[in-house]
Amino acid sequence: MSIKYFNDPARLWGLTKIMLGGVQVTLGIFVLTLILSIPLGMLVALGRMSKRKALSTPVSFYIYIMRGTPLMLQVLFFWFFLSQSLPFKPSRFAVVVFSFALNYAAYFAEIFRGGIQAVPVGQREAGQVLGYTRVQTFFRIIVPQVVRNVLPAVTNEIITLVKDTALGSIIAVVELMSIAKKQVSNSTSIEPYVVAILLYLLLNGIAERLCKTAERKMDYLRR
Repeated sequence: MSIKYFNDPARLWGLTKIMLGGVQVTLGIFVLTLILSIPLGMLVALGRMSKRKALSTPVSFYIYIMRGTPLMLQVLFFWFFLSQSLPFKPSRFAVVVFSFALNYAAYFAEIFRGGIQAVPVGQREAGQVLGYTRVQTFFRIIVPQVVRNVLPAVTNEIITLVKDTALGSIIAVVELMSIAKKQVSNSTSIEPYVVAILLYLLLNGIAERLCKTAERKMDYLRR
């Protein structure tokens, strides 16, 4: 392997600045996916648990499709489908976020469903005794316990999401991985990949630390 950056701090810093431009796009995909997929996942979970077959059946099918096919294939499908069916051409970034949000909502839905079902029925009865409506019971009593129950599983999905953002490169979204590929091609050195690895590890470390902090803050629900 030829050393073109690691023995030259100035060139290494220049490479890092270029790669950080991709990190901004990667963070954009990551944050927007979470903002969209978590509330959507909760709605999908409630639909999946509905006693009305007309609702639970199509929702279950949606979850099956999203979890049963590769995310890469979904990104490609939505890119070509939306580009040809919409009266305007969507941006590649928007298609990636859309695809990721639908995919991760399905995974979060199953996590949330398990968390909701793990809450004892007595908690709902306690809400009724306190005079809460069903909606108030759900948000004031059930949701905090669900959040505590699902945080470890959600943390795993968040860490996976950081890595999955690299799939944006398959439709030419200029995120961290696509920039790393371009720099490797231009320099004929794998050092940009090493920098990319370190940046992904940094992002995952930050995400994991934030999730662990949230878990500690929710420990009061165990008592």
